[in-house]
Amino acid sequence: MRLPSSFTPLWSTPDPCPPGRLWFVFEGGRLLTSARTSSPDSLAVPAGDEPPVPVDGAQCIGFLDGVPCWTARPRTGTMPPGFALEPLRALFDRLPDEQVAVAGRAVQVLEFERTHRHCGACAALTELGDEGRARRCPACGEIYYPRLAPAMMVLVTRRGPEGTELLLARGARFAARAGAPIYSALAGFVEPSESLEECVRREVHEEVGLRVGGLRYFGSECWPFPHSLMVAFLADYAGGEIRCQESEIVDARWFPADRLPALPHRLSVARRLIDHAVAEAGASLAGGR
Repeated sequence: MRLPSSFTPLWSTPDPCPPGRLWFVFEGGRLLTSARTSSPDSLAVPAGDEPPVPVDGAQCIGFLDGVPCWTARPRTGTMPPGFALEPLRALFDRLPDEQVAVAGRAVQVLEFERTHRHCGACAALTELGDEGRARRCPACGEIYYPRLAPAMMVLVTRRGPEGTELLLARGARFAARAGAPIYSALAGFVEPSESLEECVRREVHEEVGLRVGGLRYFGSECWPFPHSLMVAFLADYAGGEIRCQESEIVDARWFPADRLPALPHRLSVARRLIDHAVAEAGASLAGGR
């Protein structure tokens, strides 16, 4: 999820902080929302000078269109009438896209605070450091910055009998949408001492048994589930037959660019990567006529 251009990130709360705040209150990865009276199917992030419930660890994380965005943890799991805790993934299309993106930043800030209260070297309590960007141990001097796990994503294409084909796979942990199984590009985490390009080739071979070449960088995004930095590539098929890694991949196959299965949500870099490849295939076909 990409932060909107209208968002200005902050690491420390401004003094004074303007009124009219948006409250991104999380408990265990679930965001506090309220129902919109005008549209029962859509939800809203609570707004107001004070949080809608008692909270701990409140801090300002930035401004969205000039409105201060605050994040915090609720003191209790019991929510007042009209409010509910919803998993962030379940809020795609139910909250404005820009609020979903800010919520992704908020949950990562809170997760960093939760997992770095104590120093990993000496177990002492940490404190804010580097103007709020880090946690510092006053006892031994260790400094911790928010953790990001680098991961690669790759969309492999080839020229088939009917034109461009895309290699899409259904992961063992993929959820269905409206009963239809979701297919996406291949992805995996980078291992120690491994480059992104080496990770691409290894993951493709491990997950589907294919060889690839012609790697081309497409883009990246921060994916807050819980703290991945996804780097996306396009690649050309270079050989091999599909052989799914059973523990990771339920199904993988070549799909013609004009006949694709159910795809990831439009907020993901996976969907933008696939849409780009489809558009590129269309332009190529048009140019060949």
